[in-house]
Amino acid sequence: MSQGQNGAELRLVTPGSAIGPVSGRRVGTGALIQGDEIIATRVGHVRERHGTVSVDPVASCYMPRSGDLVIGTVIEARSNLWFLDINGPFQALLPMSLAPWKVEFGGTRDHADINDSLLMRVQEVDEVQNVVATMKGIGLRRLAEGAVLNVDVQHIDTLRAEGAALLKRLRDLSECRLVLADNGRLWADGDAAGIDWLRALLRAVAAAGRSDRFEAILDAHAANAPNQGDA
Repeated sequence: MSQGQNGAELRLVTPGSAIGPVSGRRVGTGALIQGDEIIATRVGHVRERHGTVSVDPVASCYMPRSGDLVIGTVIEARSNLWFLDINGPFQALLPMSLAPWKVEFGGTRDHADINDSLLMRVQEVDEVQNVVATMKGIGLRRLAEGAVLNVDVQHIDTLRAEGAALLKRLRDLSECRLVLADNGRLWADGDAAGIDWLRALLRAVAAAGRSDRFEAILDAHAANAPNQGDA
């Protein structure tokens, strides 16, 4: 079986495909154990890392779940609530009762206007996919500084793997404060050089498509990072 490491050619599988025998290995995302076999549960490339077999999706769409940390963009402000784009098939609504400010009826735009970015959590997703967000929580706020960058959703697990090792490298190399949201958005706050470097890196990763290429692309871009450090 292809390891998905050290330049090995990745194997493309579809849901139900037999990846290989368990043989003491664990399964990560995109796979399950059925009998003595590891079976794919989504379309993607097989990857094995440190004894864990996963299937990295070819492409992913963000589907909101209760508790998710999201960065939303205000697209409409009404008298008592905001509608936000959360990079998914459904908009989220933020009632003024779940905002962190004391909002007068009709005064929503005094606190968060069109195109403002808000760091929120998904409070509820009902059976017809109505998404209710909240800003009642530690650290949830309007992102008045920095920039919001796009990260393909299929790369989020890669950035968070092994104690968020890759995300920490991005932070150190860019010299930016970073918040990675579950909906494929990354808030970066730092000098313009660091933000521009991150933007170029993420565009290169998006063009490559495959999550297994993230670290190699990062290595190639590290020489141009604002902080050379231990790159």
